[in-house]
Amino acid sequence: MPTLLLVDGSSYLYRAFHALPDLRTSAGEPTGAIRGVLAMLRRLESEYAAEYRACVFDAKGKTFRDDLYPAYKSHRPPMPEALRAQIEPLYQAVQAEGWPLLVVEGVEADDVIGTLTRQAVERGWQVVISTGDKDLTQLVRPGVRWVNTMSEEVLDEAGVTAKFGVPPERIVDYLALVGDAVDNVPGVDKCGPKTAVKWLTEYGSLDNLVAHAEEIGGKIGENLRRHLDFLPLGRQLVTVATDVDLPVELEALRARDDDKAALRALYQRFEFRTWLKDLDDDRTQKHLPAAEENQKSQAPSPVSYTTILDWPTFDLWLAKIDAAELTAFDTETTSLDPMAARLVGMSFATVAGEAAYLPLTHCGADAPAQLALAEVLAKLKPWLESEAKSKLGQNIKYDAHVMANHGIRLRGIVHDTLLQSYVLEADKPHDMDALAKRHLGLTTVSYAEVCGKGAKQIGFDQVAVARATEYAAEDADITLRLHHRLWPQIAAEARLAALYREIEMPTLAVLLEMERNGVLIDTALLARHSEALGRRLYELQCQAHQLAGQPFNLGSPKQLGEILFGKLGLPVVKKTATGQPSTDEEVLEKLAEDYPLPKLLLEHRSLAKLKSTYADKLPRMVNPHTGRVHTSFSQATAVTGRLASAEPNLQNIPIRTAEGRRIRAAFIAPPGHRIVSADYSQIELRIMAHLSDDPRLLEAFARGEDVHRATAAEVFGCAPDEVTAEQRRYAKVINFGLIYGMGAHGLAKNLGIERAAAQGWIDRYFARYPGVAAYMDRIRSEARERGYVETVFGRRLYLPDIRATQAGRRQAAERAAINAPMQGSAADLIKKAMIATSAWLKDRQLASRLILQVHDELVLEVPDAELDLVRQALPVLMGSVAQLKVPLVVEVGAGANWDEAH
Repeated sequence: MPTLLLVDGSSYLYRAFHALPDLRTSAGEPTGAIRGVLAMLRRLESEYAAEYRACVFDAKGKTFRDDLYPAYKSHRPPMPEALRAQIEPLYQAVQAEGWPLLVVEGVEADDVIGTLTRQAVERGWQVVISTGDKDLTQLVRPGVRWVNTMSEEVLDEAGVTAKFGVPPERIVDYLALVGDAVDNVPGVDKCGPKTAVKWLTEYGSLDNLVAHAEEIGGKIGENLRRHLDFLPLGRQLVTVATDVDLPVELEALRARDDDKAALRALYQRFEFRTWLKDLDDDRTQKHLPAAEENQKSQAPSPVSYTTILDWPTFDLWLAKIDAAELTAFDTETTSLDPMAARLVGMSFATVAGEAAYLPLTHCGADAPAQLALAEVLAKLKPWLESEAKSKLGQNIKYDAHVMANHGIRLRGIVHDTLLQSYVLEADKPHDMDALAKRHLGLTTVSYAEVCGKGAKQIGFDQVAVARATEYAAEDADITLRLHHRLWPQIAAEARLAALYREIEMPTLAVLLEMERNGVLIDTALLARHSEALGRRLYELQCQAHQLAGQPFNLGSPKQLGEILFGKLGLPVVKKTATGQPSTDEEVLEKLAEDYPLPKLLLEHRSLAKLKSTYADKLPRMVNPHTGRVHTSFSQATAVTGRLASAEPNLQNIPIRTAEGRRIRAAFIAPPGHRIVSADYSQIELRIMAHLSDDPRLLEAFARGEDVHRATAAEVFGCAPDEVTAEQRRYAKVINFGLIYGMGAHGLAKNLGIERAAAQGWIDRYFARYPGVAAYMDRIRSEARERGYVETVFGRRLYLPDIRATQAGRRQAAERAAINAPMQGSAADLIKKAMIATSAWLKDRQLASRLILQVHDELVLEVPDAELDLVRQALPVLMGSVAQLKVPLVVEVGAGANWDEAH
């Protein structure tokens, strides 16, 4: 199916001119608009492969709209002379770059684009419209996407509706109501977007609204009625024509090869030196088919990496990044700890193959003089903190921490290639070296090559600056190239684009805040707990020695095996790869059902881990500058979308034991504050009800029933009030077991019953909940067909073993196929809850702050004065982030510490 790529050249023209108003040749000839438009076209064609394309500009003179309404665009000032002088050479350059150019008199570029879009859709083609003009969103429909390269927005039908509140077919009605200030088309006085959306939602269309105009009360209703005579004309003015007589047929818009001779002459005239240098190197690959391009990328491409050691070079690069639509940004630092890292240098890239490294604190024996750190940061701060200057990184959250350590808040973060890879291929590695190899066919310079390994490893500040430039500039360059390869794949699929833009990228910003907030720890309490654990561990060790009849090392698998299977003669459950009896946790759990020593050993292991991982380690992890512990959250670790945390890992603190809860009790609120915990109730079961559409399960949640009790009543055939505690426990195990794809064997093990009896409970469950059974069959089938399953929000969870010939691997993948959509949807929900909660706290300008996220739970630190407000708001905020077929219930608790709050 062919793709037609349509560019609103006039939109590009003005954006480029105003972004680069002062760029001139040495002879004084203006070049900003030409350079900017060509750069945007180059980037666009790298992101959207298209067999057909056109760059469309407005013609000189009046259009039919001027005849309809003489005031149309009358408020616009005359075109600046510096811009007028660039138009003809720009037209030449666009065509020399292989773009068919269209300028049709009597109509606007929008109308030409509208007509070409209609013609292409009628042929069944895909269409991509690149513009900054919101009016063209009215053309979006199946197969047609609207792309704003400045903001990186890609809108399909759902995207238009989400952005404006009305679908594409109602954009004209919307614009007629709110007006178009850019084109001097008046709307209804005081009717803003919210009012227009409200009216169109209620009445369905502008025509129906007009028919019921008398029903609209208040001043706004009077304004509407006063504007009724103009509305038909207003709608006509904002409607994009789709029936223009064009001087070309679609076939004439096939992408062309570069005219290298013409380009060389233009590049020389306008002093585009880098493009002139690259002309014969890179441009020959411009129109290669994707497969051939991938093969070509196996060979190294020419690169130009600059070291910034003087102010003229710095000023040149500052101008580049300031003018760029998107800049890849990376930092080199003194530490991997984001809260402790200090700058050694930074790198930038704005076009593929060209990057710069700015060394700042290299201190090797041969280190050259470097620009002063304080002065550099002062000059870069406006760019770094500008929301309008779009930035891209690979794990850019780390770089944002580094800048924050220097008192700078990194803003304008619009892309992260780590998260792009995670959204596209969660089951694969996401580090830059792996991504470059997988997607670009390139082997990058590794950190170990630059800094060494082990005891001989040096800090990056000791690396020779020339070598550091090779490594650091390459990082920025590769990040930009990866974005050009990954982002189009995401943008091409609306659900993936929404997942990336609406969940993953906003989550990055929230996690950055949470990590910097940190959490207060009661170190004295942990010290007491560590001492108590130590005494208990000693007691357990003595008891173990007594049961074994001799002393032995409880941590030695060899000695433990000799005691359990040699001296005591316990049955061998399984063997290691070397043929020795295994003493892993699964074996000890099995043996603990019948023997006291394995049970005691399990308790010893659990308490030893608590002591070493938390009671002893947490106090050492308190940041001396903040007095808090700062965990690092990873978005790209768990394939299900769940967050992971490290240094310390706060996801795995056991809460079912008193000892584990004492660890949580050490996470405290400062004076005058409370810890607030907000937890989704039975979220995965609710998602199961939503996905399976089982009527009994939906009804139980709709009524707010105890679902485990309701399940027990169904399975055991009794009234809910007659369900015993044991029956409810059975039902709970069945409910959660089936979510994880548990079969009869697993259920029998969990309930301690015979396999046949367990199969009987499963059969009875599915008989009462046939929708669940049907869902499980369906999801297994879909997984085998597609190789992945999806969450409610479109996250893809890949299952590489779903077609494995080995039964064990295949069955494990089938179990994962059942659970992954629920666990993944729950992960997406808690991320949406974090985003909504963070935004609400900012909007209300509250002092309360998010400090932790663990699975389905958010943890906040809340001043006493805000406690009632936050407790009331959280269930509403978190319960409304998605509309499922069952209510989202949130349980909120508060206390002096995390244990009390949970």
